[in-house]
Amino acid sequence: MPQAFPTTAGLRVGVLALLVLATGVSQAATTLRFAHFWPAGSAINQKVFKAWADTIETESDGALEVQIFPSGTLSSADQSYDATVNGIADVTVTAQGYTAGRFPVSQIMELPGLTKTAVAGSCLAQTMLEASGAVAKEYRDSHVLFLFTTGQGFINTRETAVRERSDLEGLRIRRPTEVVGAMLRSLGAQSVGMPAPQAYTAMQRGVIDGTTLPWEGMKTFRVNELARFHTEMPLYRTLFVATMNRNSYERLPDKLKQVIDDNSGMDWALKAGRVFNAEDIAGRKEAQAAEHKIIQVKDPLNDDQWGPPLKAATQGYLDDLEARGRPSHEVYAQVQQAAKACSEQ
Repeated sequence: MPQAFPTTAGLRVGVLALLVLATGVSQAATTLRFAHFWPAGSAINQKVFKAWADTIETESDGALEVQIFPSGTLSSADQSYDATVNGIADVTVTAQGYTAGRFPVSQIMELPGLTKTAVAGSCLAQTMLEASGAVAKEYRDSHVLFLFTTGQGFINTRETAVRERSDLEGLRIRRPTEVVGAMLRSLGAQSVGMPAPQAYTAMQRGVIDGTTLPWEGMKTFRVNELARFHTEMPLYRTLFVATMNRNSYERLPDKLKQVIDDNSGMDWALKAGRVFNAEDIAGRKEAQAAEHKIIQVKDPLNDDQWGPPLKAATQGYLDDLEARGRPSHEVYAQVQQAAKACSEQ
């Protein structure tokens, strides 16, 4: 039998179907894999990271979708930055200090005595990223969205009330970064490095006697369930980076890059800081409700017993960086000035 040829109407329907299919393919959403180590139900995930993801999806009209992998499910806390640089994740939030030695200039902002709140610390971090070439240079292998910090971190112990510097002698205290480790050693404690999510299990098993964490971390990672003593002797603030794989950003069309750009920078740094501030308040109230003992050292740098070792450790860190060719003293002076400006936040 002779082969039947399609009618004109049939051709039109076929072409229309192909156009619809092609349009559907061109409008397929780009999925960004977002890795971090906070629990899914935490305020930090819900009010910062999920809020950012929802905003990206809304402002891109669905052209960008964000799939969040909390609790280190895509990459562990100490591997997250490299995982994003290498494309395992498209976006990550992690602590700079979890990648030891990679961000030493940035970690100058973790030194004690600079800011009192997470909002002021986040303002400081983002300001220095934008103002200091020495800080920005450390992130040249990724596309930074924003920097932010915790509030002040301090000492939390299970069995020992730390009232005097001598009470720390020999105690095994978890530290988040080597900068904090140097502070603890200067005070006589044994420094044990681990990411925050491991602190609960380590304390429960007796691997550590206590941990350095801000109130937010004590609540988020449930360490308030174990630590009954809290010495509010401000040691540090943990610095975090929210960043994106450079190729994942560069391959986006300009209008979608603009969506990312519009949700980067100081506004989001301060939003994160405000959530941390609220969680610090909630974490402290949680400990008070459980009738924990809270000991305050209000101005440790000018305290006769706490101040000298902390100042010596600070100077030692800066001198070591300077000896390795990093402009640490110059950056520290800039950090101090930025901290004063950000204290009004």
